[in-house]
Amino acid sequence: MTYNKTILYIVACTILFLYGTFAFSQEPETSPPSNVTAVDTPNDDGSSITVTWDTAEDSGIVGYKILRNTDAGEFEEIGEQLDADVSEYKDKEIIKGKEHAYIVRAITETEASVDSLQTGAVRATGQWFHSGKIQLFIAMIIFCGSILGSIYLSRNNQEVFVRRIPGLEAVDEAIGRATEMGRSILYVLGLGGVSGPATIASMTILGQVARRTADYETTLRVPCNDPIVLNVVREMVKASYLDEGRPDAYSEEDIFFLTDSQFAYAAGVDGMMLREKPAAIFLQGTFYAESLILAETGNSIGAIQIAGTDSEHQLPFLITACDYTLIGEELYAASAYLSKEPMQLGSLRGQDWGKVLIFLTIVFGVFLELIGVNWITTFLQRVS
Repeated sequence: MTYNKTILYIVACTILFLYGTFAFSQEPETSPPSNVTAVDTPNDDGSSITVTWDTAEDSGIVGYKILRNTDAGEFEEIGEQLDADVSEYKDKEIIKGKEHAYIVRAITETEASVDSLQTGAVRATGQWFHSGKIQLFIAMIIFCGSILGSIYLSRNNQEVFVRRIPGLEAVDEAIGRATEMGRSILYVLGLGGVSGPATIASMTILGQVARRTADYETTLRVPCNDPIVLNVVREMVKASYLDEGRPDAYSEEDIFFLTDSQFAYAAGVDGMMLREKPAAIFLQGTFYAESLILAETGNSIGAIQIAGTDSEHQLPFLITACDYTLIGEELYAASAYLSKEPMQLGSLRGQDWGKVLIFLTIVFGVFLELIGVNWITTFLQRVS
């Protein structure tokens, strides 16, 4: 009897041992990702689809892989494996015009996997407007409205105040002096290309200077370092002479290509200064290390020099060696200042009103931040 009990006890222990070993050797069941959705990414040009899902609660998941098919074809893995805490994937390698469906595959520590249900097929399309930029759009409308309103008022003979800029008031003086002395005027456009803002502003100023030299019958010399700038300048100066009724006074040979090499150009212009000794020199545009070489040579021959640039590193040299210097935005305002044309004056005033509005917004935003209100900061971050 005791023997039978012992055998039964051993058998029971063996069964329990085997059952426990089998139970603990089984991998816990892994839950697949749920609520998997695929939607066309909002506010883009139709080049991506966004896939989202609820992460599985199983702690054994170490990452996710995304599978995609195109027009009901075979599913293929795309992209790299995502971390376990990621619940969104933006597919930027779609084929426009085709439908795509997705499966999210959960990967466990033992590299086993479980797939979610397949999403519905989605086709990406571009949007005309970015709904998150509505505030920025309104700000642009206000800014453009201020410019258009200022132009309208200027065209209706409302006087536009422009602060005094000594360098521009000296233009007539410089041209008059050159005329009285019977010497030429040298206009240097700098080393910028035809698409540079400073070069464009400089060419506009040159057009106004050319009108005065046409009236005074003064020689205007313009050495260029860019062939495209050369052709544009020739047409602008010719048009200025024509507008003043003096097309016969225009000389194409006085507007010429010198060289496109920086210091060779500086040396060539310096040689013209020393040989021809112009009575007035305009240094307007983009300048680099050659600025002081040009300005100092012009100063040595006693010419009136009016400089202007948006290259802040060259401003100290021009201010030191030249009689007058247009600083930064004064260069861009010069054309409106000289021509007094209503559209340019109105545009200038409208931009200034826009800058005032931006400045007041910054001051108001700083004040709100100091008292703990950050809605302006949040607004700017949202539209940036």
